[in-house]
Amino acid sequence: MTSRRRFVGGMAGLLGAVAARPGEGAAPDPCDVPAPIGALQPLPGEAVPIAAAERERRIEKARRLMAEHKLDAILLEPGSSLSYFFGAAWGLSERPFLGLLPARGQAAFVCPGFEEGRAREQVGAGTDLRVWQEDESPYALLAGILRDRGLANGRIGIEEQLRFFVFDGVRGAQPQATLTSATTVVGGCRRLKSAAELALMQRANDVALAALRAAFGTLSAGMSQSELSRNVMSAVTRLGGGDAFALAAFGPATAFPHGTVKPQSLREGDVVLIDMGCDVAGYQADITRTTVFGKPTPRQTEIWNLERRAQDAAFAAARVGASCESVDAAARRVITDAGFGPDYKRPGLPHRTGHGIGMDGHEAPNFVRGEKTPLEPGMCFSDEPTIVIDGEFGIRLEDCLYITENGPRFFTPQSPAIDRPFA
Repeated sequence: MTSRRRFVGGMAGLLGAVAARPGEGAAPDPCDVPAPIGALQPLPGEAVPIAAAERERRIEKARRLMAEHKLDAILLEPGSSLSYFFGAAWGLSERPFLGLLPARGQAAFVCPGFEEGRAREQVGAGTDLRVWQEDESPYALLAGILRDRGLANGRIGIEEQLRFFVFDGVRGAQPQATLTSATTVVGGCRRLKSAAELALMQRANDVALAALRAAFGTLSAGMSQSELSRNVMSAVTRLGGGDAFALAAFGPATAFPHGTVKPQSLREGDVVLIDMGCDVAGYQADITRTTVFGKPTPRQTEIWNLERRAQDAAFAAARVGASCESVDAAARRVITDAGFGPDYKRPGLPHRTGHGIGMDGHEAPNFVRGEKTPLEPGMCFSDEPTIVIDGEFGIRLEDCLYITENGPRFFTPQSPAIDRPFA
């Protein structure tokens, strides 16, 4: 499992291969949507987007952290961090769009000249927005901003998702500046979720769980894993979610933690695993359920129950002040004590127990050995120890949790039994 925050994009690439085989098509025909999916309606209530006042508080916190870590500004490209601070939604291309948040003074932006109108819609009227034409350098414009702000020799924090060619261009245009990591600032802000963020994540998880429940109702002998994935994503759309992914696997293929592109056909007695997620107003859900199509065998039930105990152990360990690695150790101990592993060996738990989550499907920190970060209220993680038995099957149960002063809380009720994937 990748530790980078853009995991969902990578997963989308994998699932494209799974769900868009020649002759099958990438999108479901509305006429072919199974009844449990077609009957779905958007969940009641509305997602409340992040307010401007909260974004201002985020910026002020970032500035306090910049002062603490002796940074004069942070540099952002389009993505979740630019949206986090400014509410701007902008795609990546070979034409740089840059946001500079200084420790003091107004933020500034650099964008392609022909996109100026759309950019002003994103960053607001009266903002310091400088445009470059196709035969000009965006990095020269950024260097001009730094000089205007007295930061030509400053310490500029680079957000971790900023692409190398942009970094190289900035470095070449303003060689006197010191370019360093902005993770202490950006991560320091994004790591702890506010009540408004938790509410959006709760709604995303509600949508995801309802979509999973509906999709499991469509299981039928002979269906392909790509058909089941499409049912999940169709359900997300009908329930009011967006940006969905869905990995489905049957039988021995469930031992591949992120699935296989090989065609599968559902048969009686197969273990069925769906790992899926979606977005609501910029915030992510990530859930996995595993069951059996038909009657579970004693072996399948034994391993499923072991997996549930490991998930429970991770949850119990996720207390304020505990290290992230101690949560991984608690889940891993349950699995190794049952004779699997040890460590990351298969059969057993071959990856970390969980990942951070928020605006990105995978965020730092993670529940993994070596991660000493102590848990604080407002942190959010997946809890997903997996048991992999190559050539046989894999079992994963995944629910996301958030840390409170009184301990962890799940966004979704856990799966109660192998033959009852939903509470």
